[in-house]
Amino acid sequence: MALSVVAIISVGLWTSLQAANVEGMRLWAAPDHARLVFDLSGATSADVFSLDNPARLVIDLENSQLEADPDSLSLEDSAISALRTGTREGNGLRVVLELNRDVEPRHFTLAPNDQYGHRLVVDLEYPGESAVENPIDPIEAMIREQEIQARRASVQAKVGDSEQASSSAPGEQSTSEEAKPHPRRDIIIAVDAGHGGEDPGAIGPSGTREKDVVLDISQRLADTINAADGFKAVMIRDGDYYLGLRQRTQLAREQKADFFVSIHADAFTSPRPQGSSVYALSQRGATSETAQWLADSENRSDLIGGVDGNLSLRDKDQVLRGVLLDLTMTATLNDSLSIGSQVLDQLGRVNRLHKSRVEQAGFMVLKSPDIPSLLIETGFISNPEEERRLRDPVHQQGVAEAIFGGLQSHFERYPPPASLLAWQRDNQRRTGGDEYRIQSGDTLSAIAVRHGVPVNQLKQANDLNGDVIRVGQVLRIPSS
Repeated sequence: MALSVVAIISVGLWTSLQAANVEGMRLWAAPDHARLVFDLSGATSADVFSLDNPARLVIDLENSQLEADPDSLSLEDSAISALRTGTREGNGLRVVLELNRDVEPRHFTLAPNDQYGHRLVVDLEYPGESAVENPIDPIEAMIREQEIQARRASVQAKVGDSEQASSSAPGEQSTSEEAKPHPRRDIIIAVDAGHGGEDPGAIGPSGTREKDVVLDISQRLADTINAADGFKAVMIRDGDYYLGLRQRTQLAREQKADFFVSIHADAFTSPRPQGSSVYALSQRGATSETAQWLADSENRSDLIGGVDGNLSLRDKDQVLRGVLLDLTMTATLNDSLSIGSQVLDQLGRVNRLHKSRVEQAGFMVLKSPDIPSLLIETGFISNPEEERRLRDPVHQQGVAEAIFGGLQSHFERYPPPASLLAWQRDNQRRTGGDEYRIQSGDTLSAIAVRHGVPVNQLKQANDLNGDVIRVGQVLRIPSS
């Protein structure tokens, strides 16, 4: 008798687990995929399959009912041209997606977390249109660059020998090639707005979502970068959709970025913490418990978005590859720390600083071995006052200009080869003197002290009658 009761209870539990109603539906459209999310009342499984003529994707849920309104779902910019629902075998739900392009579907379920309940996620990936199609392998790229530099040095040596022979024998024709014009390329800054789509990031006391404010700041930062000569911005995420952490750095590499900056908003369990922070990668873990906690919470966003954040190292070659990638980070880490100090100094002029120095933590999004990278926490969205400021367009613009001010200051001093800024520096060295672009907070006296020239001489070189200067103005620094 007891066994029968247990059996009845077990059957009842199994039935309740399988019965999961669809309480909501959300769609995120990205350039290379679309993600359809079903919010469920409980755990369930689904059968997903494709049909042809016309192209459709069918999603069957057993013992489920639809409690959401499918007509409220916007299908714009996605592969779905129409969505139909119906009852299947009396107690099941069938959802049919009519497709307007080829897709490679995959689906999985997610357990509840702090932000969502049970979910079924259906991804529609667009074959041949991946945003990270043919990404550049960092190790191969570095080896290739070394080979190019070696060949260049060999050619220059031969040209030098040829010119020397030509000068000693005037009658002979020179074999050196005509010099090519300087490329004067833009310095490319990859701007990554954190979170997005299914992952809202932290949420403030008034309901402000991190993914929204950091996208606003990132767009303002990109506009500021593009307005400056010699710089170009590449937006990693330019809409409300999710990208995996590794995919973000792959996109930056595909765009041949010189620098990668990821924009976030901080959060804590208490509303009191406030201020901006700047993080670079640490190869040995975090430099403080706060940095380690924050790195863990940011890295978990891949799990929130439904992407496993762990590398699959199944053989020795992959393990060795991982070790090589970690070793190459040393070269870019120093640049990251140097740029981070400049950015932190500029941020301190528009907002309180949570940390007075550049912190280091194991953020997955910073693990690009060949691109210097920073993660910037623009403020604490969990602090009511900073939440309000993070929504303020004027403050957003100030933060964007401060971040670029730090980047610009570094690259004007250490411009990448073949860039416009490198050409300007070399040209200044040939003609004598130097130039300086005025940043927010600069004064004539401070600029004079920094470059070791008298204030009167600085004024005379720039035809200045007073002490009034403006941000963005370029001053010629006379030779001391």
